[in-house]
Formats: sequence, structure tokens, C-alpha cells
Amino acid sequence: MTVNIQAVKQRFGIIGNNPELNHAIDIALQVASTDLSVLISGESGTGKEVFPQIIHQYSTRKHGQYIAVNCGAIPEGTIDSELFGHEKGSFTGATDSRKGYFEVADGGTIFLDEVAELPLSTQVRLLRVLETGEFIRVGSSKVHKTDVRVIAATNVDLIEKIQNGRFREDLFYRLNTVPIHIPPLRNREEDILLLFRKFAVDFSEKYRMPPIKLEEDAKVVLMSYRWPGNVRQLKNITEQISIIEKNREINAETLKKYLPDYMGVKLPAVIPKGNGEKSFASEREILYKILFDLKNDMNDLKKIVFDMLRKENNYAEVEADHATVIRRLKGSRENAVASGDALTASYPHAEHPVIEDTQEIDEGSLSLEEKEIELIKKALDKHNGRRKQAARELGISERTLYRKIKEYNIN
Repeated sequence: MTVNIQAVKQRFGIIGNNPELNHAIDIALQVASTDLSVLISGESGTGKEVFPQIIHQYSTRKHGQYIAVNCGAIPEGTIDSELFGHEKGSFTGATDSRKGYFEVADGGTIFLDEVAELPLSTQVRLLRVLETGEFIRVGSSKVHKTDVRVIAATNVDLIEKIQNGRFREDLFYRLNTVPIHIPPLRNREEDILLLFRKFAVDFSEKYRMPPIKLEEDAKVVLMSYRWPGNVRQLKNITEQISIIEKNREINAETLKKYLPDYMGVKLPAVIPKGNGEKSFASEREILYKILFDLKNDMNDLKKIVFDMLRKENNYAEVEADHATVIRRLKGSRENAVASGDALTASYPHAEHPVIEDTQEIDEGSLSLEEKEIELIKKALDKHNGRRKQAARELGISERTLYRKIKEYNIN
């Protein structure tokens, strides 16, 4: 049976056209007709819980039970009883015999969310079910059989858990027969505005009020935010703004109030290791890394501009432009030294020799900014206004091109 990905999105309410997201849906559809175990990975809030439902509904088990179990929400002392059942009197409070999820879902599908939270003893039981289809109730010696498909999900690095001795390696490879990775929202830039508009319309209908709309500067903020909580966070913020803000036209300053950790750019996140280890980077080290990255970006952009200028102008003109750039950057460096910022004053070794301040600069030559505007216009004209192709031509990201267009007011 051939299933259209768009039809799946409509059925399960999935918004977006990101290639990674489409690939994940395609894998889910391909594996649905089999009985292979599936391991879904992705950050919290990316929507991992939708994919087990897709797999179940397009499988031969769709008329059987579908049970979703949050392994992190069940206490360690009762998780075995919940999954595999127990006999009367097997522990304090066990007043009756009880079937577990694996027995109830016989012929169906079980979704184990946050599977990394399972205790090691439960992992041994789960491995036996996956390999033989057999399990034993708590307090019993009788072996039961079950025919259940297992789909697991995690938002942590299971390889690291294995190395720390907190997850069984054999269970990992048994669950990871078919891996599916759900991309984080920050990697789905083309979907962020689509999701916001969908949520805004949904909440306007729910609360019977006009939908909120973003001004252009607010759209830039929305697209540049890291979204650590992914789609769930975006939905919550959209709901907050829909209820609280009286003005339905939302600008950047208003939006930033709901993003307390907004830094203007998608900064690299420093994630501490497990087991209580302290973070290896201080705030100053993070700042240094950011500044070095920005400096490298400037050097890359400068090199791109020089290379493109060489194709259109003769060598003498290019050298004059190069001298202008070096002089400007050197002036910026001297200003940085005067302000006490030794880090931003550092200047890496350049391809061309540094031209001293005593060199005469032709005032008639174009500035770097003018050249940059000219190149952006040419790239946009060449690709009929398509920013993605223009950005690729210029060797910069689409977001950087969008910011440059806004900064230079290019039509």
C-alpha cells in the first residue's frame, strides 16, 4: 500500500516540510508493515509520540491494542508489575492478580517513552520479551507468551548511558533495529512560521478572539531563537501571547518578553555531562568561543567578497579594495585595543600582506559595504529573487542573507 506523506501529515496533524521530518515520516511508513522494533530519538518537545501512532495505524496490528507507557513516570518499585503484571500477594498491596501491559496488548503495539529511565532489572525482562516473546508475572513462576510490537523513544544519548553502565548494550541493539531521528525545531527554520500561524489560528478559535500576527522584526526573532523546548515550547508561547496581549500585531520587543533567554543569535549550548559533573566551560569561555566564531565568519565573508571581485574586476582594483578592507579592520582593531577588549582586537594571519596605515587609499574606490550590497543584488537578480539559491551562491546562510537584506534595505 502506497501512502502519501502529505496525507499522513493531515491525518496526524503534523505541520512542516522540512526534509529531515519528511524522511522520518517516510521511514515510519516503510517499517509499519513489518514487526521490527523501532527506536525513536530526538529532543524533548519534538513530537516523538506521534510516530509510534503512525507506525501502529499503518500496520497489520492497527485493530489491536495500542498502549503508550511513560517509563520515567512509573516508580521503580512498580514498573515490573505495570509492564508484566503480578500475582495476588506477590508484594504489599497486591490484593488481586493483575495483567501487565504486555499481556493486555497481545497482538498490538506498546510504545515505551523515555525508555532510558527503565531500571536495569526491568531491562533484562524487556530483553527477554523482545527475543522470545516470553515474560513472567511478578511473584509467579509461570511463563506467559505475548505477541507485541515494541516501539521505544528517548531524548538522551543511549550510547553514553551504556558507557556509564546504566543501559544494557544488548537491549539497545535489540530496540535500535530501525532508528528514526526527529529533528529539533531549530533545524527546521522553514517550519517555524508555519507552526506559529497554525497555533495562532487554533488558539483564536479556542478562545474566540482574533489570531495574533507577527511583524517582520518579530519574525526575525522567532526564526533566530534556539527553541530548547522545541515545538512544545513554541506552542506554549503562542498560547500565552494569544491570551495576554491585547494588540494582535506582535512586534519584536513584545515577543522577546516571552523569550527571557533570547540572545539574538542561535548560540552554541554548553550541556554539562551526567553524574553531577560540573560544566567544563565558564561564561567567559563561552563568550570567547562566540567572538572567535564571529571573527572567523568575518574572515570567511571577506575571502568570498575578494574571490568574487577578482572575477569581475582587474587585479589592481581588487588590491585597492583589499587595502581598504585591511585598513578598516585594522582601525577596528585599534579601537578595540583602546576600549580594553584584547580578544576582539586579535587579528588572524591573512592571505595577503597587511598594508600599513601609511599607504594611500583611493577615495574613489567602493567601500566593502557597497560591494557587499552590489554582490547581494547581483545574486538575487541572477536567481530571480530566490534567497536560498542566492545565499548558496554567496556562500552564506539564508538567515544571514535575510539579515543583510533588512540591514541594507535591499528591495
